[in-house]
Parts: sequence; structure tokens; C-alpha cells
Amino acid sequence: MANNAGGASAREAQSDAISARSRFNLKNLRRSPVGLIGATIVVLVVLTAIFAPLLAPNNPYRHDLPNRISPPAWAEDGISQYPLGTDTMGRCLLSRIIYGSRVSAAVGVSAIMVAGLIGVSMGLVAGYLEGYYDVFISRFIDAFMAIPGLLLTMTLMAAIGHQHAGVFTLILVLGFTQWVGYARIVRGEVFALKRQEFILSARAIGQNNFWILIRHLLPNVMASVIVIGTLGVAQTILSESALSFLGLGVQPPTITWGLMLSDGRTYIMTSWWLATFPGVAISTTVLGVIFLGDWLRDVLDPRLKQ
Repeated sequence: MANNAGGASAREAQSDAISARSRFNLKNLRRSPVGLIGATIVVLVVLTAIFAPLLAPNNPYRHDLPNRISPPAWAEDGISQYPLGTDTMGRCLLSRIIYGSRVSAAVGVSAIMVAGLIGVSMGLVAGYLEGYYDVFISRFIDAFMAIPGLLLTMTLMAAIGHQHAGVFTLILVLGFTQWVGYARIVRGEVFALKRQEFILSARAIGQNNFWILIRHLLPNVMASVIVIGTLGVAQTILSESALSFLGLGVQPPTITWGLMLSDGRTYIMTSWWLATFPGVAISTTVLGVIFLGDWLRDVLDPRLKQ
């Protein structure tokens, strides 16, 4: 009887997973204007980052001092060669925005992967093993939550110093400071899942803890992880831009939207385009990721349908 109940519960869990996958398709995406807009923006940013050398009209590092701080091409003194104008060193603003998408996309996705790996692993262990493991990890989570994430990131980046503040370092720091949300959600879901019949059946037939975590529990928490990760990309892009704006992120000559925004803030009253267009790029990308994350949450979390 227990085996039959366990098999039925396993089939129900599999049915729920198949139902979630069936809702995750392009037809449902087209029915959601918000999700479609978000997916379009995200795809455009990713394609821009991949094909930056083909899309950029000029060399983003080439100086053109005679044409420094030129307005956009449609303005009275604009130059057709520079569609969005030039910065204080005469570099093409559009080309630099296109190349800056590479850092934002790479940092956003990679940092979330690092945070997810840490958070999901700790959440699975804490929720399934409980006892001393749960107490230790829970206190560790509480300690991290006591410090604002951006403040902790700024402190770590300042301690590392400018000479080591590369893209790889920034990814590791952002990932290390953003794993808490994954750990909390996964821990709570594992607490509920481990008492269901299909997990009890797996333990009854002698499957080891590692196999249960990877084969049975991890797939059942991935929907929540995907939603958190998608929304986390937006937060990571904002954090990277804020750190670069404050001079604590990636250092020149690497191009980032935050650095461009920082360089243009001094001229905001006289040369508005220097800060406006990088700011629009950041805002549009973050908004697109948030829209896509909201759609994924509606699709992958059936509890919202109830």
C-alpha cells in the first residue's frame, strides 16, 4: 500500500511538472503582452552583446577629440557618423552602449549562476538534513540578511581594491552576496517536499541522500529557482551599474553602462545625452528582465492560479 501511494504521489508530482512545462511555451508567451515585451527586450540585449562587433558603427575605444561632446545626429550640431553623439573623449556613444551590454549580460547571468549554485546547495542541505546543518546554515543566512546586500558588495569591492576589480571578481562578489534568497526559498520548499510520499518511498527503497536531493528534490524546486534567478538578473545589473557608477566596479578601459553614466553626470546640464542614453539602456534592460520574470512566475507557479 505504501509503495502504491508513493507511486501515485510520484506520478502526481511528475504530472505537475509536465503541466508546468506545457504552460511554458511560446503560445502562452504571445498571450501575455508583458511577458512578450520582456522576452523581446532580453533577446535583443543578448543578441546585441553577442554581435556587438557587427552592430557597433564605430570603434568604441577610438578617440576623436575634435568632435568631443558632439550631440546626437538629429540635433543641430550633430554628426551623422555618431548617431547618439560622442563622449568627453570623442568616442562614439552608441558603440560604447552596444559594447557595454556585454558586461551587463555577462555579469548579470554569471553572478546569478554563482548565487544560485551556492544558495540552492545550502537550501537543499538545510531543508533535507535539518538538525545541526539547518541550524548552522539558518544562522549563516540570518547573519547575511543583517547586512544590506549592496553595502556588503561595496565593502568587499573596496577591500579588494581597484587593481583586482575585474569582471570575474565582480561576478564572484555579486554571486557571494546574493545567494541568501535562493537558500531561504529552497529550504522552505524542501521542508514541505521531504514529507511527501514519493520522497518517503525513495528513502524506503534505500536511495541515498545525495540521489534524493539531486533526482527528486532539485527538479521540484527548479521552478522557484528560475523565477528568483530571472528577477535576480535585474538586481545584479543594477548593482553592477551602481558599483561602476561609484568607481568600485569594473575599471576602465572596460566599457560598462555604469561607468558611462558616471562619466556623464558632470555634464548632465549641458550635454544631457552623455548620461541619458546609458541610463535608458540600464532602465530598459532591467524593466525587460522584470517583465520576463513576472511572466515566468505566473507560468511556473501554479499556486498563483488558485
